[in-house]
Amino acid sequence: MEASPVTVAAHVLAVDDDPSVRQMIVDYLGDNDIRVTALSSGKQIPEIMARETIDLLVLDIRLPGEDGLQIARQLREESAGLPIIMLTGRKDEADRVMGLELGADDYLTKPFSPRELLARIRALLRRSRSQQTVADGLQKVRAYRFAGWELNVRVRRLTSPDKGVVALTNTEFNLLAAFLAAPQRVLSRDQLLALSRLHNDEVYDRAVDTQVSRLRRKIEPAEAEARLIRTERGAGYIFTAAVEIVR
Repeated sequence: MEASPVTVAAHVLAVDDDPSVRQMIVDYLGDNDIRVTALSSGKQIPEIMARETIDLLVLDIRLPGEDGLQIARQLREESAGLPIIMLTGRKDEADRVMGLELGADDYLTKPFSPRELLARIRALLRRSRSQQTVADGLQKVRAYRFAGWELNVRVRRLTSPDKGVVALTNTEFNLLAAFLAAPQRVLSRDQLLALSRLHNDEVYDRAVDTQVSRLRRKIEPAEAEARLIRTERGAGYIFTAAVEIVR
């Protein structure tokens, strides 16, 4: 069985003043093939970031003598793509809201289960790496062609086989680009949530189904027997057509 790309070579930076919490994170993530650098203070973060490639940050925002929210704000400005999970106390609702507004991706309240932390980390790493892959790919692609259609990436224009222009929302464009970047591959709803930038605290899997349905209505004739986007029950969706890339 092939190893999960989420856990291979992932490097997590964990910042917490509690040595027992740091040790728990190091031990549990280490047992699950994730490398961890653990710090007791946010003051050490710049040094680590300067010499190491960090995939995700776990940050206690209640560090003694330090402003965890300010640390999160500064890191978001300097490393826009770095996923951040905040650790907060149960009564720190205002801090959680502020942290999410500053750009943190997720939070856990103490005490927390290391198993849940691992699940959150894996989900964020999948989302982050999927977004990077598609973004990098789109920078190198001028257009995708499939079944007589053409999606011009540079001007975000979809042209039908009869040369008509079909309007797409931003979400529909991102969703179609995600499918075209990975044809004949099953994409889970989690992947599509991330790739189409649908994800937020109020969005669930059903949002993907709704957007796929809308996209289908635009690119699949009502009388067509074969679907361009096929549902894989319990797994997600697959784009079935051959795709030509124009660079």
